[in-house]
Amino acid sequence: MLWGSFGIVHFFTLILSVVIIIGLYFLLKDCSEKVKTLVLGVSSFSGIAAIVFNLIAWGSPIEYLPLHLCSLNALILPIAVFTKNKVLSNLLLLWALGALLALVINTAQADFKIFSWTFVMYYFPHTLELGIPILLFLLKIVKLDVNCILWTLVITVASYTAIHFINLAVNTYCIKNNIVDYVGNIIQVNYMYSMRPENPVLQLFYNIIPCPYWYMFLSVPIIVLYLGCIYMKDVIQLVKRIKKKF
Repeated sequence: MLWGSFGIVHFFTLILSVVIIIGLYFLLKDCSEKVKTLVLGVSSFSGIAAIVFNLIAWGSPIEYLPLHLCSLNALILPIAVFTKNKVLSNLLLLWALGALLALVINTAQADFKIFSWTFVMYYFPHTLELGIPILLFLLKIVKLDVNCILWTLVITVASYTAIHFINLAVNTYCIKNNIVDYVGNIIQVNYMYSMRPENPVLQLFYNIIPCPYWYMFLSVPIIVLYLGCIYMKDVIQLVKRIKKKF
């Protein structure tokens, strides 16, 4: 049975992701903070396991370096959980969107067999990379902080920019040294999709700004709106305080 894209099986797995996250919440909500941290912390290593799996399983580590947004999420998540770092935890609320999009817009993974290791090591880590940042706040392990919005935006843009230059460097290296994939094509990486779109949503952005790197900045209004909804209460209070000063 294939996973498919926007079919019955795919929709069922999306519902299951929600059930898993809600189930973890009710399982942990009455537990001590120590138990909550331990369970979420251990679960957060699933993303790192997926990174190792991809580096080994596909036989092309250059194409599976942990440089996509979900991979960065996976690397930082255990640190955020165990240290309860406010900046990292608030940052991951945004980066969790990458995991959500990876589950919903799964066109590149639609041919995964539902009970295969490739599916398991894609689906469950992404589900947890989406759910754990949210649970950190719902379970009151970490507090929302509107002051972290600037850090979130700066770190995200800086990461995206750095990875764009890594894409350019790796692609140049592969061309110069004739590094090919399993079908004999020269490898050209596209981490964080800075070079070109690879799904219908990003294609819309590219149609408006047909330029590598810059086209992704069309997502900034969506990010600002998303963060505005998350921190709405704090934003309203902040605006009120500013008005009082003036």
